[in-house]
Amino acid sequence: MNGPLREREDAHALLAAEAERARAGAGRLVLLRGASGTGRSALLEAAAAHAARLGLRVLRTRCSPEDTALPFSSVLHLLGSVPEFADFGPGGDDRGSAARLWRVLRSYADEGPLMVAVDDVHLADEASRRWFVEAARRVDRLPVLLVATERSQYDIDPRPTGLSHALSPSAVRTHTLAPLTGPASARLVRAAFPTASDRWTADCVRAGAGSPLLLRALLDDLDGAPPPTAVPRTCAALYPGSYPAAVSWWLDSAGPATAEVARTLAALETASGTGPGSGPTTGRTTAPTLSAPTTSDPTASAPEAPDPTNPDPTNPDPTNPGPTGPDATVLDPTSLEVTSLDAMATGLTGTDASATEALAALVADASGADPARVSGWFTAMTRLGVLRPDADGRPRYAHPLLRDAVLSGWAPARRQDAHRAVAQAMLRRGDHLDAVARQLLGSAPAGLPWALRVLRDAGSVAARESRPEDAVRYLRRALQEPLPDDLRQRLLTELGSLEYASADTPAGIPRLAEALDLPAQPRDQVRTAIALGTALVGRGEVRTAVEVLRGLEARLAAHPDLARALQTASALLSDQDQTVRREAYRWLTDTAERSPELVGASGQALLVRYAATAGDLPAREAMRRLRTLLTEPADPLAEPFLLGTAAAVAQWADELDEAERLVERGLAGQHPSLLHPMEQALLDTRWDIAAARGAYATVLAERPEAARRTGNGPANADAHTLLALVETGRTAEARRLADTFDLRDTPDSWELNRFLYARGVLRFTEGDVAGALHDFLECGRRQSARAVLSPVVTPWRSAAAECRLVLGNPQEALALATEELRLARVWNTPRTMGRALRVLGRATRGRRGLELGEEAVAVLRDSPAEAELVSSLLAHGVQLTAVGERGRGRDHLREGAERAERLGSVRLLTYAEHALRSAGGRRTTPAHTGSGALTGSERRIAELAAEGRTNTEIAKLLHVARRTVETHLTSAYRKLGIRRRGELRGVLEDDVPRHRAG
Repeated sequence: MNGPLREREDAHALLAAEAERARAGAGRLVLLRGASGTGRSALLEAAAAHAARLGLRVLRTRCSPEDTALPFSSVLHLLGSVPEFADFGPGGDDRGSAARLWRVLRSYADEGPLMVAVDDVHLADEASRRWFVEAARRVDRLPVLLVATERSQYDIDPRPTGLSHALSPSAVRTHTLAPLTGPASARLVRAAFPTASDRWTADCVRAGAGSPLLLRALLDDLDGAPPPTAVPRTCAALYPGSYPAAVSWWLDSAGPATAEVARTLAALETASGTGPGSGPTTGRTTAPTLSAPTTSDPTASAPEAPDPTNPDPTNPDPTNPGPTGPDATVLDPTSLEVTSLDAMATGLTGTDASATEALAALVADASGADPARVSGWFTAMTRLGVLRPDADGRPRYAHPLLRDAVLSGWAPARRQDAHRAVAQAMLRRGDHLDAVARQLLGSAPAGLPWALRVLRDAGSVAARESRPEDAVRYLRRALQEPLPDDLRQRLLTELGSLEYASADTPAGIPRLAEALDLPAQPRDQVRTAIALGTALVGRGEVRTAVEVLRGLEARLAAHPDLARALQTASALLSDQDQTVRREAYRWLTDTAERSPELVGASGQALLVRYAATAGDLPAREAMRRLRTLLTEPADPLAEPFLLGTAAAVAQWADELDEAERLVERGLAGQHPSLLHPMEQALLDTRWDIAAARGAYATVLAERPEAARRTGNGPANADAHTLLALVETGRTAEARRLADTFDLRDTPDSWELNRFLYARGVLRFTEGDVAGALHDFLECGRRQSARAVLSPVVTPWRSAAAECRLVLGNPQEALALATEELRLARVWNTPRTMGRALRVLGRATRGRRGLELGEEAVAVLRDSPAEAELVSSLLAHGVQLTAVGERGRGRDHLREGAERAERLGSVRLLTYAEHALRSAGGRRTTPAHTGSGALTGSERRIAELAAEGRTNTEIAKLLHVARRTVETHLTSAYRKLGIRRRGELRGVLEDDVPRHRAG
């Protein structure tokens, strides 16, 4: 694609003036200097055409490195084009030959004004270069305009001195061609594609890198795919390939050393990554790693191309390209930085010198170049527009397509070698482990101990920092190295666990199965079996999971501790299937009765939990047994089962602070790279604790998108989120979440039962009482089939009884509520007792009903279950109002309303206000903000924080989990209207007088 020369008016004016000067009889050398691709040859051709129109005779030659073997080769090409000099050749004497050639030129000049055009004079043979220098000294008295183009680009290997080095400034007029500015490049793009948006144009401008050669080559390749087709990010999408060919020529002209540095930089950039999920790139202040989009393929040279239906990912409406003026502000799709086309002239400025030097040293080390020359090359390429500084000031290629074109000339093996060399250089420099590992992803396996160590350690760090995708990439690459069976088995176990955790379940399970078949130490085999069993249960294959564990257990007769860990894991995993669960607990119970030592502490804890859910054990006795078990020595493989089981029972027993401590202790002991069923169980208990406290904001802040689900069914987190949405008045959003799951085909699990209960609460709130009753009864049927009779998990009887009351079936409601209270008295905790008393009081009515309602309020006064207390206050308030005790009733309703507001329960607050209006009362103005709005726990923690104590110190002082401290402080900040810890003291002191006065 040819077109008019842009931004070369000064050069044209200079050449035109010098041509007129030659016509007047006075010659001169004009030297056109510039980097490769800046249009030197095109400008020379235009000058020759202009000279010809003025009547000057034009002699021209283009120098080539192939002609350097013959002295005066370039001059002979210049002068030998005339027939009478076709056989002219130099003699053995260079000085004599030069003189004869000068006489030939004089003869041309005697005939009329002359223009001598020499392209790429830097490639001329040495004799010709000396001749051109001497000619420049002597043409001032001849009608000869000598115009030469010379490459002046900064290269890694220093170039010979230029043509004008030995000349007096008066003998030569030098003009350096600058790269195209952004507006000029944009005009070229719009000349080819008039309908292009500013964003699409800016993408092309970046890829053109200020070079007319590259930009025109790109536009040639894009001719068959105009906008709205996206500008490609890889050369594979270009046809016929003019752009990568132009880049390849640009690299060849720069020399092998420069090409090596350019490609090493490109390789370094493709392997680097920043942003969410990529982790840190360096452990030093001046980070020597680049920021580039992370791709799943470590050898990929560009990010995935945008949606072809919308070439501009930043513009959701491709039909509206936005402003299109040449000076309009555009959003650069490569860097996502807002800039103007005027700022694209030579790239961004203000690079961080320290970051550039650090990167230069790294590239130099990896490529074997001089660091000072590499740094200079970075500076030069940034001024040209080939490189642009990133947010940290480090130079990177101006566009992914340019970077890909630079790499396209490298064989895959050479590119892999470069990645390994960069990684080794980074390791020597002490760069961050993650940055070194990213480079190794693009290298070939070499059996180097340091490489394997880096990949394993980086995988562990990524897993610990909750970056499973990065950890998976590192471990997959580590497994390509030659490994002994035992190490391969451990890495396969970690990789399969992480693949499952990162939602790649189909890949994780075969990986774990392969690991289980490899020879390994018994402890490693147990870890693998537990991980595989956890993954199989996650896919709904509960019986298969239990069979895997029992199969390994049969081979561990010599390792009773390990066998007990497998037994406990089998029992825990069986919870997802009622038939398998029944079998597992029957075996566990029988074994415990015959030989308790074969069950172990963790197995005994599971039996305590089983008895608690079956309604056979009071909370006080359950906690006594568990606390005793927690004091016994535990095998590291079995301890998570003991801690998780104890945490769940403690939560049911209203020992929420103790439950939180057990959860945190259990999670702290989890290996981040090993799949374990108790990790999810501990997280589920954390959700249960937050729900028990009525911490709806905490529940909703940790939405369950990443929660484990059995098959396609709902998770425990989904049930709690659904309930929190209902309580906070977001019923429409709750309905959308409920409709996400088709429960008809969902496999049996305790999580399904929990979700049925939550959906029943939603339906009751929506007014679908019959539908709610169906969900509650179905939940109860399933729970009973699993021998889960106690209301500690899901109080479905109380909920169903309330539905029966609304539907006009008081006798059925009374039966359900009576049974609920019977079971609640067995467990005997404020939460279960208070709830059962409240519902039975409503079902009983009369004086006895009032007594039960009053007892419910009294029982719940010391309970951490604030939501249950609010419900009981409101229910008893309505009871009192109904029997004529309106004053006492309104007091209960007001207290319930104020507590509901502090709790954030819109549902209960709405009900309270409606009940107050019906009772002829109104609310007093509550303390929405200030210290008066703080709960007792929030005030106590806020005061300790105001004294300067850390969250950890407060947690130890109050014997609560650190997470509890953080939750209460967050709530206190909101109520006090502050953002920082340092504001606590002043706000609390200011509010004390008002609080006391109120």
